[in-house]
Amino acid sequence: LAGAVLAGAVLAGAVLAGAVLAGAVLAGAVLAGADLAGAVLAGAVLAGAVLAGAVLAGAVLAGAVLAGAVLAGAVLAGAVLAGAVLAGAVLAGADLAGAVLAGVWVFIG
Repeated sequence: LAGAVLAGAVLAGAVLAGAVLAGAVLAGAVLAGADLAGAVLAGAVLAGAVLAGAVLAGAVLAGAVLAGAVLAGAVLAGAVLAGAVLAGAVLAGADLAGAVLAGVWVFIG
């Protein structure tokens, strides 16, 4: 699914553990409660996506665009978010234990 265009898709609760979605366009997609553990989402566009309660443990989100995304209660333990754009993202209650956050953009100014 690398490079797939799934903007606005409703994939709530989907099991996509280990999926390769590098460079995919998932802007505005609903992935609440989805299992994306170990998935590769490097360079993916997830702006405005709803990932509340999703499991992204060990996922690779390096360089991904998550601006305005809702990650409340998501599990991002051990995820690689290096260089990701998180401006305006909602991270309330998210588990970021052991996540790699080098070079993450949390605001645009």
